Amino acid sequence: MPQKPILVTGCSSGIGHCTAVGLHQRGYRVFATARRQADIDALENMGITALYLDYCDSESIQTTFRSVMEASDGRLYALFNNGAYGQPGAVEDLTRETLRGQFEANLFGWHELTRLVIPVMRLHNEGRIIHNSSVLGFAAMSYRGAYNASKYALEGLADTQRLELRGSGIHISLIEPGPIRSRFRANAYQKFLENIDVEQSVHQATYANMITRLNKEGDAAPFTLPPEAVLKKVVHALENKRPKIRYYVTFPTYLFGFLKRILSNRQMDWLLAKI
Repeated sequence: MPQKPILVTGCSSGIGHCTAVGLHQRGYRVFATARRQADIDALENMGITALYLDYCDSESIQTTFRSVMEASDGRLYALFNNGAYGQPGAVEDLTRETLRGQFEANLFGWHELTRLVIPVMRLHNEGRIIHNSSVLGFAAMSYRGAYNASKYALEGLADTQRLELRGSGIHISLIEPGPIRSRFRANAYQKFLENIDVEQSVHQATYANMITRLNKEGDAAPFTLPPEAVLKKVVHALENKRPKIRYYVTFPTYLFGFLKRILSNRQMDWLLAKI
């Protein structure tokens, strides 16, 4: 396989790291991004080109894109938007600044980077844009409102752009994982501590249970899969002539996708409120 260049974000651990390493081993020219220098150095030591990128920092997005273009002679076959975090907390406890931070990292930064790569892909009449969404991009769950909202918005934006790119040779796919083994819970707990005023909340009792779950050792949810399950879907989206619009990953995603088709909104709300 020729070394097709692909930009993968959020590669410090979990899905991003697994995808960057897996595609590198598969023969792709991988440009992996992370925020911590130690993670960048570790990727470089594996033979992967690693760069700094923070979705909340527009200058870092622009700088990294220019570096990738210089290193790849102005070509980019694919972009895997992956770096994100989950902000726990009841919607009424989310300040405007907290909600804005969630959207900066999970949507606005992704959109800015996607806008940069599309003209490059248009020049070569081909490209694959893969967004790592979530089961929470179509099934809302309590105390995950900020993350739900960012993923719902991502899916709406991606679906619209897919229509606008018809005939361009550029394909957009959404990957919708349920629970995946990663540092997602640990990172979410830090954001919870930073941004939620537990003492002033009417949800204190629920938060106590949430903290226990976020700090639980090992898998906190049934049917948790390793990040290789997502890598498998990314490979299909990259290499199949007709990539899917959506890729379900983990049993909960398949289950909720099925239930959304057969239950009323009221029935679905009742079910999700019990989880």
